[in-house]
Amino acid sequence: MTTSYASSDDAAVAIAGARAGADVVRSMYGQRLTPIDKGAGDFATAADVEAEKTIRGVIRAARPDDAVLGEEGGQQGAADAVRQWLVDPLCGTLNYAVGNMLVAVNVALRDGAAAVADPFSGEVFFTDGESAWRRQEGADDALLTPTSATRLVDVNLDPPFPGAPGFRAVDLLAHPGFVESFRPRVVSTTLALAWVAAGKRAAYVTDGGDLSMSVHFAAGIALCRAAGCVVTGIDGAPVGEAGRGLLVAADAETHGLLMSMMRSRR
Repeated sequence: MTTSYASSDDAAVAIAGARAGADVVRSMYGQRLTPIDKGAGDFATAADVEAEKTIRGVIRAARPDDAVLGEEGGQQGAADAVRQWLVDPLCGTLNYAVGNMLVAVNVALRDGAAAVADPFSGEVFFTDGESAWRRQEGADDALLTPTSATRLVDVNLDPPFPGAPGFRAVDLLAHPGFVESFRPRVVSTTLALAWVAAGKRAAYVTDGGDLSMSVHFAAGIALCRAAGCVVTGIDGAPVGEAGRGLLVAADAETHGLLMSMMRSRR
C-alpha cells in the first residue's frame, strides 16, 4: 500500500478502506475458494482474508496509531483504545461463496465515521458521524433519505436464535399484521442496513445481543442513525451493552408497527 491517506478526514479513510476491500472482493469473485473453517458452521474464504489485509493497510497508512478489530485478523492495538476501527471485509460470505453478489464491505470508526461498500453495484454508503451519503463513480454524492414507501422489510433468519422462544423471526413473518403491511426479504448481509438508510428498504430486523460494536453491524448502524432512521433493539430499548438485537426502521410509524407485532408474539 503506497497511497497515503494521512491528511484525510475519518470519513475519507473509511471510504478508501471500504472501496479497497470491495476491489479485492470483486476481483476474486467467481474463483474456486476453499472454505476456511471457523467453527459453529461459520467459515471464511481467501477473499475475506485478503480484503481485510487490504483494508488494514489503508487504515495503517492513514491512522497508524489507531486500533483495529477485524472479523478475520482479530484485534490489533489496545481493545480499549479511544480510536478503534471495526472491519468486516466481506459480509455475506455464504452468498459470495455460492456466486451470489449480495455482499457488503463494512468499515467503521467506533462512534465516528463509517462506510459500507457494495462491491458489485459500485455504491459506497458513508457517514461522517452527522450526515449520511451515497457515492458512486460518475455521480455526485446523494444524501441518504430513508422512507418506508417500499414496504420491504429485511429479516435475518440465520442461527443462532438467542431470543427464542420470546422472539423468533419466523413468528414475525407469520403475523397477520406483517402480511398485511409489509413484504419480507432475506438478503443475509448487512448491506440491508445501508438499504434502509437509502430508502431501498423500510426496515431491518435481527435477533442477537449488543450489536453496536459488532464488526458486522457498526457501520450500518452508524449510517442509519446519521440518515435519521429509528434504531433500537428488538425490545425497543436503545442499542448498547444491554441491548437485544436490532430493529432499524425508516420512520417512527414503521418502527411502531413492527414493535407491536413482535410484542404480540411473545
